[in-house]
Amino acid sequence: MKRILFVILVLALSLAACAPKQTVSSGAVLKVTNGTLEKTYTVDDLKALGAAQASDKGVGYVGVPLKVLLQDAGIDPSTLSAVKAVASDGFTVNYDSSVFMADDVLVAYARADGPLADEEGTFRMVVPDQGGKMNPRMLVEIDAIP
Repeated sequence: MKRILFVILVLALSLAACAPKQTVSSGAVLKVTNGTLEKTYTVDDLKALGAAQASDKGVGYVGVPLKVLLQDAGIDPSTLSAVKAVASDGFTVNYDSSVFMADDVLVAYARADGPLADEEGTFRMVVPDQGGKMNPRMLVEIDAIP
C-alpha cells in the first residue's frame, strides 16, 4: 500500500513540474495625483502618450515628459509650485518648476536599448545632468503640489 501511495505521489509531482508556467503580469501602475484628482497609468498607458528620449550618465531612456503626464492627468503644470516623485521604498524627491517643466525630464518606462533594468523597477525618473538622488528608481507615485 505504501508503495502505491509513493508511486502516485511521485507521478503527481512529476506532472505538476511539467505543467506550463503561467505568466503573471506585474500589474505595476504609476499614480499621478494632486490631492483631488487621481489617475493611474500602466506602461501601455504611458506608451500611448508618445515617446520621448533623454539620457543620463551615458544611458538612454524612453518615456513621457513629466509635464505631458501631468497634463494628461488633468493637472495644469503651470499652476504648480513643485512636483514630488515617490519611490516604492518611500524615498521622495521634490522638483521645482525649473525641473518639472523641462522637456527632457522624463517618467521613463524603458531604456533606449530595451527594458529598464530590474533594479530600476517599472518606472523611474530621468532628470539629465542631475545627481542620482534626483533620479529615483522604482517610481510609484507623482504628487503635484499647488
